[in-house]
Amino acid sequence: MTGPNAVSETLYTSLTDQLPSFLSSALLQCNQLPTLPAVALNILDISRGAEATLSDYASAIEHDPALTARIMSVANSVHYLRSAQPPHTCFDATQRIGLDVTLATVLNFCLFENDHGARGRLPFWQRSITAAVAASYLAQQLCPHQSGSVFTTALLQDIGILALQTAYPGDAERLYGIENTSHQHIMQVEKRYFGCHHALVGAWLLAKWGAHDSLIHAIQHSHDGLDTEDNAALCLRISGAIADAWLSANPADALAGVMRQLNALTPSSEWAMSGLLAHLQQTLPPLMETLGLGMPVTVDSVALLKEAQQRLFEHTLSLSARLDAQQKARETLLNDYAELQQRSRLDPLTQLANRAWLEEQLRERFRLCLTTERTMSVVFIDLDHFKVLNDRYGHQAGDQVLAHFGRMLASLIRVGDLAGRYGGEEFLVILPDEDAEGARRFAERITRRLQERPMARVDQEPLYVSVSIGVACLTDGGFGDERELIDAADQSMYFTKRSGRGGVSVYGH
Repeated sequence: MTGPNAVSETLYTSLTDQLPSFLSSALLQCNQLPTLPAVALNILDISRGAEATLSDYASAIEHDPALTARIMSVANSVHYLRSAQPPHTCFDATQRIGLDVTLATVLNFCLFENDHGARGRLPFWQRSITAAVAASYLAQQLCPHQSGSVFTTALLQDIGILALQTAYPGDAERLYGIENTSHQHIMQVEKRYFGCHHALVGAWLLAKWGAHDSLIHAIQHSHDGLDTEDNAALCLRISGAIADAWLSANPADALAGVMRQLNALTPSSEWAMSGLLAHLQQTLPPLMETLGLGMPVTVDSVALLKEAQQRLFEHTLSLSARLDAQQKARETLLNDYAELQQRSRLDPLTQLANRAWLEEQLRERFRLCLTTERTMSVVFIDLDHFKVLNDRYGHQAGDQVLAHFGRMLASLIRVGDLAGRYGGEEFLVILPDEDAEGARRFAERITRRLQERPMARVDQEPLYVSVSIGVACLTDGGFGDERELIDAADQSMYFTKRSGRGGVSVYGH
């Protein structure tokens, strides 16, 4: 490790333990991992301070003659030579090119220009620079006192890829050499291949260098989700997606995806996106050329944003249509389910409750009455001489009688009552909060209605029927369960039959 402090030593050990054992062994045995000289590490430490000045950076850079010469060369390039007077000191040079370019030049010089395999890693460095410029711009809007450290962290957020490319050179092309592969897909492949993705490896490498723990933690979590209240972390985490969109073969589609993520956080993100894209268009070409990285594409930021907004609008319309279709399908399924459930509870001939639903409801209501000290009554009804009716007039006439009786019974009950066909020609009515006398009056209305109205017509002649009814009230019998209550009403019904039929008997009265 390069000059570790106690904190990074502990963090380094912890991160090593988090790596799969085969991967940590391969990284530790690789003697060509990227390294940072002491001057670069010192500059990383300076970037953490909100009060750091260009003079602080210049003083640190001056300790490395080769790095100083590179900074002076950048300041003398055509993009920064605003007057005939060349810079004479490192401070003059850093003042001329600014903080972001200074930091980019330092890390590019240490990690890229001195790397013999760097040309094959050009897309990596182009993405790193683009992400850093984007992160710095966003930080100037959201957390300006942290813009320097955000720029540095964004520049190093994918340093773990360099370590993996170096440790596994034979697999590097297959893992990282495919053009237009999304960063998310790369991380998924890394997870399958290495057991972790490059953010953890990058944090491990920073700890190995002896970097400060805040930078190490930022790198480790640089690819986490956007749901954070830390503005610096948000700038860092969105910067990679913006860089991918800017460098994409289809930047409008990629940028629309980024805007969807940002709009989920805040609907007012488009104003920031407009300024950000203009900043990238203005800043990146000269910076890339100065650093010897070239520029793979020339992007019109205004046209790009307009096209991305159109893609986002189209996506929103498509999503809205899909949601509407899903909602309609859901409502149809719910309606079908409700209809199916209702059918499963009904007797198909009478359209009253079937026996299973009657018994389930009576069981629930019986328990409710016991716990709330309320009462209820049940009315047990049997059509008189129904077998004789069937034999004499046929089953079709019998079915007509049952159906008409079901409709009549449904017309007599109140909201909250439940009437159903208990079996054959037997019917049961549940009357919540009704005492024995009220249930008797209800039963007598049934008998009077049957005297007034025929239940069928046979050969144009009206067919009248009578019923035997038994009533049982919960408060009259000390019943242990709902079955005992039904049995009591059933017994009362048979008492009516033995007494001549066509009447009402009440249990216990």
